[in-house]
Amino acid sequence: MDELTKIVSEINSVLWGIYCLIPLLVGAGIYFTVRLNFVQVRRFGRAIKYTFADLSFTGKKADKDGMSSFQSLATAVAAQVGTGNLAGAATAIALGGPGAIFWMWIAAFFGMATIFVEAVLAQIYKTQDDKGAIIGGPAYYISKGLGSKGLAAFFAVTIIIALGFIGNMVQANSIADAFYTAFGVPQLAVGIFVAIFVGFTFIGGIGRIAATTEKLVPIMAVLYLLGGFYVIFTNLGMFFPAFEMIFVGAFNPAAATGGVIGVGIKEAMRYGVARGLFSNEAGMGSTPHAHALAKVKHPAQQGFVAIIGVCFDTFVVLTMTALVIIMTGAIGTDPNAVPTGITLTQEAFRIGLGSFGHIFVAICLFFFASSTIISWGFFGEQNIKFLFGTKAVFSYRIVVIGFLVLGSLLKVSLVWELADMFNGIMVLPNLIALFALGKVVSKALTEYESSYTK
Repeated sequence: MDELTKIVSEINSVLWGIYCLIPLLVGAGIYFTVRLNFVQVRRFGRAIKYTFADLSFTGKKADKDGMSSFQSLATAVAAQVGTGNLAGAATAIALGGPGAIFWMWIAAFFGMATIFVEAVLAQIYKTQDDKGAIIGGPAYYISKGLGSKGLAAFFAVTIIIALGFIGNMVQANSIADAFYTAFGVPQLAVGIFVAIFVGFTFIGGIGRIAATTEKLVPIMAVLYLLGGFYVIFTNLGMFFPAFEMIFVGAFNPAAATGGVIGVGIKEAMRYGVARGLFSNEAGMGSTPHAHALAKVKHPAQQGFVAIIGVCFDTFVVLTMTALVIIMTGAIGTDPNAVPTGITLTQEAFRIGLGSFGHIFVAICLFFFASSTIISWGFFGEQNIKFLFGTKAVFSYRIVVIGFLVLGSLLKVSLVWELADMFNGIMVLPNLIALFALGKVVSKALTEYESSYTK
């Protein structure tokens, strides 16, 4: 296992290095930000309006014609707000220093423009499966927009592996670790329980998935933020020093922690952007599957809603995790004793909330990660349909459930490295489509602004 981890890590050092995905992802965000005239800033108020005008815990049941705009957002946010916000933020800080959070913010700001493009394309090129249900996502806008079925098939295969299998192993792994730390429950038992819980939701199809996410996401977010705010207010004296560590650490990581984490700017950028993508998923090609199903009058409307997903994921939830870790001093002073993954987050909340901290994080993580598993499983399912039709869906669900159990038993370092690698691979065909179809989105935004903003 150690040798495999080393090999995958070396691949990721190139794939997620400063000469590959980092400039591509950030560059895409900058390009679309400029091309769309800072749409994430200009239309942020309208994005808020469209998001909360449709908010409901008991919206109309989703069916083959799609789901409400808020249900689509909730399904997307369920995918975005998971271990990337809890374990992922902690891993970024442990391996890249507090400055990694700064690079997460940078990636997220420009990523808001990228995810707008993804959501609009998903709406424009959505279609129907062989049973007449609405379906969409990158495989569909690559196939229909670019006319490249080969590239679309490549994306479909990579996202099934990246999210449906490997990604969901990460989620199950983090839940299992958290419950073992908090309650001493064997990882295998937790993995089996998660598999049963997720399997029950899968069986209910799109209706049960939308109904679950629209309730889970608001409740779990409020619960986590309340706990985080309590820790911050009880450590208020460290509020401004924490931000100082983030900004200083972005350009001088050693100075930010007194040398406790001996990394350079390259590592801070790499882990910040890598964990940032895993968290907000902008440019990755995952959330368009949810946004494609939204029932909206114009494709741009769901693009605005998608912007809020990235904003909430990174600037609210992820930042909360980072502040709790830094303000409580959970990193410590011993460079050989810096925990990583969910263990670091739990240690931070243990310091902030006492013995209840481990339990608090374990409970939050269960709902965060379980909802992500549901959404990622659903996204993979859309691509199974693209490749094989609806007849293969049942077999796919069984395999996903098996990977959940397996993921609960693996070493966290290997699981995260595998997730990084497959996430990086699936980004490439999606970015090709985004750049090639950017003019379609520009036209749609211009059309929207001329017809809906007068």
